[in-house]
Amino acid sequence: MLPDRKKGFVLDPRLEGESFPVAWLGLCELRIRDEKRWPWLLLIPQRPGVEEVHDLTPLDQAMLSFETNMVSKALKEMTGCTKINCGALGNIVRQLHLHIIARNEGDSGWPGAVWGYGAREPYKRETLHDFAEKLRCRL
Repeated sequence: MLPDRKKGFVLDPRLEGESFPVAWLGLCELRIRDEKRWPWLLLIPQRPGVEEVHDLTPLDQAMLSFETNMVSKALKEMTGCTKINCGALGNIVRQLHLHIIARNEGDSGWPGAVWGYGAREPYKRETLHDFAEKLRCRL
C-alpha cells in the first residue's frame, strides 16, 4: 500500500485503469503499464495540478530526475534491453507522468514509437505481479 498522497492529488482515471501500482519512491508513484509487448513503467509525481516538468519546484525536478535514472537503470538491468525510452508527452492525459519503456531491436514497432502501435495486450495477472515484485527487489 502506498502512503497518503500529497493533499489534493488525484490520479487520472485513465492512468489508474491501464496500470498497476508498484512502489512509492518519494516524489513519484511507480506503476507498470498493463501492456505486455514492452516492459513499460510510469512515474507519476504526486503533485496536484502539475502538467509539465517545469511546473514542478526545482527540488521536485531534481527528485524526478533522480527517480527516473534509478528506475531506468533498474529496468535496463532487469530486462537486458537494447534501449530505454523515456518521455512525458501529455497529449491525451495532461497530468504529468513519465513513460519509461524497455525497447529491443526487432520488438513490436521497432524502431518507431510504441504509442498507437497496434492494440494493447494486457498481462496475465500472475505475470504482472511477478514483474512488479522483481522490480521492487531490484530497486
